[in-house]
Amino acid sequence: MGNICRSPLGASVLQAQLAQRGLADRFDVDSAGTHAGHHGEKADHRAVAVAAARGYQQIHREHARRIVAQDFERFDLLLAMDRDNLTNLQQQCPLQFAHKLHLFLEFAGQGMGAEVPDPYYGNAAGFERVMALCEDGAAGVLRRLAPVTG
Repeated sequence: MGNICRSPLGASVLQAQLAQRGLADRFDVDSAGTHAGHHGEKADHRAVAVAAARGYQQIHREHARRIVAQDFERFDLLLAMDRDNLTNLQQQCPLQFAHKLHLFLEFAGQGMGAEVPDPYYGNAAGFERVMALCEDGAAGVLRRLAPVTG
C-alpha cells in the first residue's frame, strides 16, 4: 500500500532474476503503492536488511511512490500483493487495461487469491517470509514471460 515493504522486495527480486538471465534490458520493472503515505521514502529498513542479506542490491535504489494513471498503459502487468491493493487498482484502472491486473502470487503456483502478507507491523521473521514469497512470485512471473523472451 505504502510501497516500502512488499513491492520494493518483489521488484528487487524480479530485477535480480532478470539480470541473472541476461534479460534486464528487455523489461521495465518498477514498484508503486496504492496510497501516498510514504511518498519518496526509502524501503523499510527491515526490507532492506533481508534483501541485502540475499544479495538483492536494487532495494537500496527503491523509493516509495504512488501508482499514477500512466502506469496502467505503460506496463504489461500490474501485480498486487494482496486483494485490498488489487481492489484499489481495479477502482483506478481504465477498463481497457483491466486485463493487466493480477495478484503477484498467481504466478507462484500458490493458487488463486494467494496473498503476500504485509510484514510492516511484525518482526524480522515476517520479512523473511515475504522475501521467500517474492522469490517464488518473481520466478513465476519469469515463467510466464518465458515465451516472450525465447
